[in-house]
Amino acid sequence: MTNRVLLVEDEPLIAMMLEDFLDVLDRQCAGTADCVEAAIPLVEAGGFDCAILDVNLRGGEKSWPIAAALAERHVPFVFATGGADDMIADEFRGRPILQKPFTLDGVEKALDALG
Repeated sequence: MTNRVLLVEDEPLIAMMLEDFLDVLDRQCAGTADCVEAAIPLVEAGGFDCAILDVNLRGGEKSWPIAAALAERHVPFVFATGGADDMIADEFRGRPILQKPFTLDGVEKALDALG
């Protein structure tokens, strides 16, 4: 089971809501980051089972470098987006998607699907 979850989300209120969801689901937030620069050291440090990556981060930044680092380490992750699948970079198409707005049920299903 994916108990320790890395969150990459640039909206503080949404990140807090996701942390609350994880708590309700008896899972642990293993760290949060709001940009690629903050997330990469967390990925390199490890200590988590999976990740939820917001596709669109602050200032138009995309989470692709984080996704690539996770994939390289064989760490499962789900993309969080309010947009359509066509927003996902070609190399990551087929990865699980968690649609915004988030629901407790949606987050639980997404994490359960990761293993």
